[in-house]
Amino acid sequence: MLIRFADAVITGSEADIAAIRDEIAQTMGGDALADTAAVAALFNAIDRVADSTGIQMEDTKITDSADLRAEIGVNDFYSADQKGR
Repeated sequence: MLIRFADAVITGSEADIAAIRDEIAQTMGGDALADTAAVAALFNAIDRVADSTGIQMEDTKITDSADLRAEIGVNDFYSADQKGR
């Protein structure tokens, strides 16, 4: 159920999220649903915090994501290493 929730949050529609959210609430309870949603939200927040501090990606991630970053224009975003330029 929790994996389905994570998948729905990342790639699902609002209907997908609502369905698994209801299933978790009915099966595991409201507290479990709140915890599940909080963990999903924290993963998003942690990534943004890391990005905003200028933490460098690992070399393998830089290599593996080069084409995607170029395609969507991420390399053109302002970054911490450009401060003062």
